[in-house]
Amino acid sequence: MTEIGARLRYAGIEEAAMASPENLFIGIRGTVLAIDRTTGKEVWTSPLKGADFVNVVLDKGQLFAATKGELYCLDPATGHIRWKNELKGMGWGLIAIAPSADGNWSVIEEKHRQDQADAAASTTTATT
Repeated sequence: MTEIGARLRYAGIEEAAMASPENLFIGIRGTVLAIDRTTGKEVWTSPLKGADFVNVVLDKGQLFAATKGELYCLDPATGHIRWKNELKGMGWGLIAIAPSADGNWSVIEEKHRQDQADAAASTTTATT
């Protein structure tokens, strides 16, 4: 596994575990990759089970991947496997993953709150 480590900043929150908005996550041949959107370079790779299709979903800062009948939770900053569920007795078929109902709304709302606070602070500074 290769990785490029850095603290990431998104929506006014600095957090090592949050996925960088500059990364694109793809699944191919039993592997999940983070690709830098600007340069197209590989940031990290995480080999999973087998060499088949990998379904990948980013939900509320958590990265989920499914392949060969198993579900994984990966750290989006590093690609390290946080946990896996073998889904025993469910077979080897494709797994569909649905993101939570609010998707990224919590992050968007935090960004909106931060923007409002910044605007209020700049207004206060300009009037003094």
